Amino acid sequence: MEYKLDKCNIYTIMAVVPPTSFMPDIESFFASAGPLARTVPGYSMRKQQLEMAQAIAGTIAANTVLVAEAGTGTGKTFAYLVPALLSGGKVIISTGTKTLQDQLFNRDIPTVRAALKAPVTVALLKGRANYVCHYHLERTLQDGRASFASREEVKYLKLIERYAGVTQSGDKSGLSEVPENAAVWQAVTSTRENCLGSECAHYKKCFVMEARKQALSADVVVVNHHLFFADVMLRDEGLSEFLPACNTVIFDEAHQLPETASLFFGESVSTSQLLELARDTEAEALQGAKDFAALPPATAAMEKAARDLRLTIEGENTRMPLIAVMKNVGFGDALNELLEKLDVLATMLESQAERSEGLENCWQRTREITGSIKRWRDEAEAEGFVRWVEVFSHALQLNATPLSIAEIFNKQLSGSPRAWIFTSATLSVKGDFSHYNSEMGLNAGPNSSQSACWDSPFDFANQALLYVPTGLPEPNSRDYTDELVKAALPVLKASRGRAFFLCTSLRAMQRVHELLLVAFAREKLEFPLLLQGQGSRSHMLERFRKMDNAVLIGSQSFWEGVDVRGEALSLVVIDKLPFAPPDDPVLAARIDKITKEGRNAFMEYQLPRAVINLKQGAGRLIRDETDRGVLMICDPRLITKSYGKKIWQSLPPMKRTRELSEVEEFFSRSDDFARSESVI
Repeated sequence: MEYKLDKCNIYTIMAVVPPTSFMPDIESFFASAGPLARTVPGYSMRKQQLEMAQAIAGTIAANTVLVAEAGTGTGKTFAYLVPALLSGGKVIISTGTKTLQDQLFNRDIPTVRAALKAPVTVALLKGRANYVCHYHLERTLQDGRASFASREEVKYLKLIERYAGVTQSGDKSGLSEVPENAAVWQAVTSTRENCLGSECAHYKKCFVMEARKQALSADVVVVNHHLFFADVMLRDEGLSEFLPACNTVIFDEAHQLPETASLFFGESVSTSQLLELARDTEAEALQGAKDFAALPPATAAMEKAARDLRLTIEGENTRMPLIAVMKNVGFGDALNELLEKLDVLATMLESQAERSEGLENCWQRTREITGSIKRWRDEAEAEGFVRWVEVFSHALQLNATPLSIAEIFNKQLSGSPRAWIFTSATLSVKGDFSHYNSEMGLNAGPNSSQSACWDSPFDFANQALLYVPTGLPEPNSRDYTDELVKAALPVLKASRGRAFFLCTSLRAMQRVHELLLVAFAREKLEFPLLLQGQGSRSHMLERFRKMDNAVLIGSQSFWEGVDVRGEALSLVVIDKLPFAPPDDPVLAARIDKITKEGRNAFMEYQLPRAVINLKQGAGRLIRDETDRGVLMICDPRLITKSYGKKIWQSLPPMKRTRELSEVEEFFSRSDDFARSESVI
């Protein structure tokens, strides 16, 4: 079976696909009078969606690997759900976020299952920190409420106590009265480190164990990438039981996988873990070893050493390579001091471990964390790994990250025969998947993948305009942000607000906000200004939609996974091409490795990553067949550099201009079109 795809210039041949008699008749389900049309309001058959579903059905039947890029509006969710639910085997679907998990489980899968009348069972599985833990809830209630900083947290604790008594799932998303980021959740949920497992007195009614039990017996299990890699790749208890019995794995938002896999194939330990260990040790000592007076001071000494280690590096949101950190004498001394305090604490906990499961758990965790820190400090640069430090506002994390995940991940494909499907709107560079396949280890050996690309069904040539302003300085210029705001201001006037202003750094985001506040006041423009961080992402999006003329300034949080349809979003401004900072320790080490191998790191690694990120940001603009808007990319390198053509050719096929007058005319026509539509 061969697919000849229009604009992507990709030919995908699904070799070794069994005869169609062994596959479901996919076309009939997507037909204009088929089950989906009869069930889904507003459904219309799309050629791209049908072709994608057929390719996925062939991949599932042949137990092969498919990398599938589907432009916005293709309907990729239904394109993989229909063949997945009809396959008759066990399917794991992994998504980018918990929000997408909930959407799949609560909306998309029930819709498709009802349309197909497919008798499949479905389970939703999240990480253990998403479920109330009976043991930690009971311990927190026994400890009293004095440890909480506010009455509000105490009120939340009572709500959680009541919820735990009536809920079937224990999923904290089911208790909307308690905010997801409330501090109390840390006290009433477990982590992999502090879970007592089968030794827990509440094991038989554990919400995590119940969720896993349901997932084991379900036909379709919905997880997220973090859980997949934590539990499947590292063989933690849980999902490792699923993979041997699984026939198909589908990764949605698969462009996120390289970053997530790097995180889990490496090793990290943070001061936050140490503070959590101190809190748990203190609580367990109160319950199980009150008479052992030496334990509380040893715990406090370790906690102080962890806090002191964080204070040795100034600033926050910083990444530093090992070699730079070790030049800081204070850091090295503080790390040694921390290890001494951990050794003392471990010795004391060992002497008390038999008194309770909780104390035993704290002892084991102390040993494991000590071992991780010593490996990070003492081992010569491990072959294929880079060691580095990340500093947050209140925490510090020691990391060892693999330079490449390709070989490690490729081994995961070599188990029992099964289908692997990777899909996203952004996986290729101008239809070329070689960068993604190389990163994920999908381009070699018996596990090599087939690739396919379907363009968006939207009419970008008429719905959108790409604008690159003239006269801007180079992006590394000191006054670059000031100049790009000047260039964006008349465009914001023409669009009457209704814009996302996407920045490649938090510093640029803050500066854009400052400059627009002044400019709007000076020009008497009454467009509400929203800044990332003023509330949760969902709350800010809700405000943005309701205001109808707002300008939302954001960084990485708003580049992907954000869906605003209609006139409320008519302009997306991007400050720079999203190249990762070259001084990032992991990126620098990977560039060095590629260069030493005699290859071109910029063209093979940096440019493709930037293109994929840019496609994500640009993808916020047109979300529906009636949307119209302007994509403004301020970076002059899009025009002046030889690689610029490769970048804009990877974007949807919209008209291009460098003239402000054409942008103003576009918005004028769009407003006339919107007025005529409202009259009709």
